[in-house]
Amino acid sequence: MSRIGVRPITIPAGVEVTVEDGNIIKVKGPKGELSQKVSANMNIKIEDGVITVERPDDARENRSQHGLARTLINNMIEGVTNGYMKKLVLVGVGYTAAKQGDTLTLKLGYSHPIELVDPEGITTETPDATTIIIKGIDKALVGNYAADIRAWRAPEPYKGKGVLYDGEVVKKKEGKSGAA
Repeated sequence: MSRIGVRPITIPAGVEVTVEDGNIIKVKGPKGELSQKVSANMNIKIEDGVITVERPDDARENRSQHGLARTLINNMIEGVTNGYMKKLVLVGVGYTAAKQGDTLTLKLGYSHPIELVDPEGITTETPDATTIIIKGIDKALVGNYAADIRAWRAPEPYKGKGVLYDGEVVKKKEGKSGAA
């Protein structure tokens, strides 16, 4: 039995959840609206402000989709009530970030600045030149955009330079030990 899939989800006040044909879940809340298609095999029931996800049998595919379906619904509810945030820190001499309109400009040691336009539903902030805050209601979009920014200059293990998630620790390597 799935330990995650059997947990009920309570719907907070101000959030409206509907299940349409084909198991398309629509969640509407104070921060926005999200929709997601979950496995057609899952039985989704909404009763008295509580959502339960049930699977028809213990087939391998149904077991694997049970916890996923419940987590996707829970993430949508969490997103429209509180939203999601990722914080990136730029470590390196001359590495800077600036925000102008909906364009994020990064200087990461290349011969040219990198200009990224915020995707639909995502907002970025730069409280200082070495910090980027990414906010949105869709957990997957926020995480993917943060990963896209990080991919421009991933942390390297010798000096620790690069784009790091807030709180991330880069394990540094020793380098050449034979140098005299």
